[in-house]
Amino acid sequence: MSTSPSRARWLLPALVAVAWLALGGVSGPFAGKLSEVSTNDSSAFLPASAEATEVSERVKSFGDTRGLPAVVVAERTSGLTQADRDYLGGLDLPGEASPVIPSQQDDQAAQVVVVVDPEDPAGAVDEIRARLTSPPDGLTVLVAGPAAQVADLKEAFGGIDGLLLLVAGAVVAVILVLVYRSPLLPFVVLLSGVFALGLASLAVYLLADGGVLDLNGQSQGILFILVFGAATDYALLLVSRFREELRDTEDRFTAMRTAWRATIEPIAASAGTVVLGVLCLLFSDLNSNKGLGPVAAIGIGAAFLASVTFLPAALVLLGRSAFWPLRPKLGSPHPEASGLWSRIAKVISARPRATWVVTTLVLLVGVAFVPQLQASGTAQSDVFLTDVDSVAGQEVLSRHFPGGTGAPTVVLARSAAAQQVTAAAQDVDGVSSVRPAGEADDLVRLDVVLEDPADSEAAVATVQRLREAVRAVPDADAKVGGPTATQLDTQNTSERDRLVIIPIVLVVIFLVLALLLRSLLAPLLLIATVVLSFGATMGVSALVFNGIFDFPGADPVVPLFGFVFLVALGIDYNIFLMTRVREEAASIGTREGVLRGLTITGGVITSAGVVLAATFSALAVLPILFLAQIAFIVAFGVLLDTFVVRSLLVPALGVDLGRRIWWPSKLARGKE
Repeated sequence: MSTSPSRARWLLPALVAVAWLALGGVSGPFAGKLSEVSTNDSSAFLPASAEATEVSERVKSFGDTRGLPAVVVAERTSGLTQADRDYLGGLDLPGEASPVIPSQQDDQAAQVVVVVDPEDPAGAVDEIRARLTSPPDGLTVLVAGPAAQVADLKEAFGGIDGLLLLVAGAVVAVILVLVYRSPLLPFVVLLSGVFALGLASLAVYLLADGGVLDLNGQSQGILFILVFGAATDYALLLVSRFREELRDTEDRFTAMRTAWRATIEPIAASAGTVVLGVLCLLFSDLNSNKGLGPVAAIGIGAAFLASVTFLPAALVLLGRSAFWPLRPKLGSPHPEASGLWSRIAKVISARPRATWVVTTLVLLVGVAFVPQLQASGTAQSDVFLTDVDSVAGQEVLSRHFPGGTGAPTVVLARSAAAQQVTAAAQDVDGVSSVRPAGEADDLVRLDVVLEDPADSEAAVATVQRLREAVRAVPDADAKVGGPTATQLDTQNTSERDRLVIIPIVLVVIFLVLALLLRSLLAPLLLIATVVLSFGATMGVSALVFNGIFDFPGADPVVPLFGFVFLVALGIDYNIFLMTRVREEAASIGTREGVLRGLTITGGVITSAGVVLAATFSALAVLPILFLAQIAFIVAFGVLLDTFVVRSLLVPALGVDLGRRIWWPSKLARGKE
């Protein structure tokens, strides 16, 4: 029995929708399991070539010294009592614990260093804290050190699975309701995003669990936001074109076919640009950056698949009902033909050169403040935006002990040069003490305690001086590692990555745009406008971070991530605009095509920009300095691209240049 043509038209979208429902049921739970395969140990981020990583590997030959230190510190400002000492000495702590170490500066504090399992430092610290019950009245007992920082990071990222998704979903839902004034359409768009996130989470979980890629809390948070934001952006473009076609076409299937064909190229180009842009992070020497590249690419790929398969299927099944109660009627006027964007197009048409010159000057004012951005690095304790025990404990340690106590810097050198290396290390400004900690394989290990807290910028500077001093010892082959050296190597590698990756991203995006627009001049102009927007964003961010939020600085990787996301995502809106302009220019000329393209796409691209900015802003709910800074940079930058670059600067340049913008394609010789 054959299926009638009318029924066959319904069969494919129905099958696609059911397939995604089934896939969502299988993959959805994995979004909540990503934390199981995520690591937040800073040493795991380093490349194999880093000196700190080399020391970490070599030190294994000295026995089981791979543990991560947790420091139990107790303080009584009036002076420790015998009961306090007995309490600390009687603690049953997991791991290898040192004797009670009293402060040599005063009698107000003591510490116990516990070496815990590096495979699960957070679990060990949680157990230590659970055993620090019922201390003597008036005695403050905290857990500090690298292991405690890992535990507090894990707890801070614990909100990713629930709070972050809830906030991002709620923000998107509210914006979509305001845009479409429909209760049903936002649900369909959000469902598309949820399916995309489930698919991405499944793929990332399997790859991370298999050791193919590295996942950390930062990458996990960015993945969630990126998938929701991208899926919604692509949905807005398709939904807008579908609604436009429903006003001119009675048949919903024909309308969707036309809308899908018209939007698949810009959506695919947008997704491809972001995927290629984030995959440029594979050129990074930092494992954390390398991991983020494929994680983000998988997220964008999943958003693309859901947006061009599930969403069209769901929309065609719902038809005009998806827009209830404001259903687009056949023959009804297009609201894009009048209103705000039509008026903006008229202003640009009247004075295109003045528009782009003034806009460029305004953006350059923001660029002027870029030198004020403090992105040379921060202390590990500064990554938290809320009060945590590891930071409070480190403050107690710093008051009563040399700052590096409990997290010594490790120096490895040839045994024959042990005395010379020890003497060189002791002479370094910022070093409190140097003691031998064993010999193995013709190497001597020296534990160097720094005067400043191990995660501070002052300690990082000391380690830099220490490396220079011990390297100068002849035939010592001295290497410096440990927590502070790890932080130093991370900062140096991040600075190297900026110099390498940013040019690669620009070349990749230029090639994508050149293929898409069949032009060489247009891609150069579009990239220049986005780079200008990025510079203005970083300048404004510097003012906000320093003057309003009073942040202690930024990690060197923040500008790199900001650049990759802003350029890759910011170019999206230019792609959405210029692909429509190219379509219109083929029939009505470039100048009129620019104005018509701006008028038609203005509303949908603005909505997409607001959604993406709002979703990235949701990252700020996690109390992590890096994520808060990325949230502001991307949100502000996307809004700047949406309302200034794509709305004024690019259209004004297009109108002023006319058909020359398409050089050397045939359109450059077409109608002005």
